[in-house]
Amino acid sequence: MNGIHDMGGMHGFGRIPRPPDEPVFHAPWERRAFGLALALEALGLWSEDAFRSAIERIPPVEYLRQPYYERWVVAVVDLLQRSGAVTAAELEGGRPVRPAGTTPAAVPPGRVPALVASRAGSRRDVVVAPRFRTGQSVRARNLHPSGHTRLPRYARGRLGTVERDHGVWILPDTNAEGRGENPQHVYSVRFAARELWGPAGSARDAVYVDLWEDHLEPA
Repeated sequence: MNGIHDMGGMHGFGRIPRPPDEPVFHAPWERRAFGLALALEALGLWSEDAFRSAIERIPPVEYLRQPYYERWVVAVVDLLQRSGAVTAAELEGGRPVRPAGTTPAAVPPGRVPALVASRAGSRRDVVVAPRFRTGQSVRARNLHPSGHTRLPRYARGRLGTVERDHGVWILPDTNAEGRGENPQHVYSVRFAARELWGPAGSARDAVYVDLWEDHLEPA
């Protein structure tokens, strides 16, 4: 989808500050939000792609206001209700209101590390014929879907060159929407800076973007 989360190439946001010795978590609640999101995903309540899609559904004004892990909390609340794991009344009251046994069991804190370590990856060991080859000229498709996509807006319609074939992976665009894994090859595509940004871009620079086959077409 086209949203505020896709900031690549957008002007007006200034430099990204890089505080020295920045901690992994700025407050205890951020650590809890991280563990909660990963544990629930590991239980199979949703996929990583569905989680990203939930973050992208946050209204732009709220998205810009919220710190990073607050977006995680908002996405978890959204997905808990969409999955039917909890109701709005239960979230509001902080207590289950349905009969025992009808809601997911709580995950003990001691199980969280093992759950996180056992998360299934997105790579698939299946034989799929590649559509493109290394060195081939390709164009990123000019797509503007209403749902999740890993094709960044700044690359759409631009010409690039396939630099590497990463193998076969789940297509996030369909997996996020519950429309199947649709495994296919992922390529590292080199885009010249001037192809992306115009004559003002440096002639020496390039951007490498990992793109799925459904994101590309022959040039």
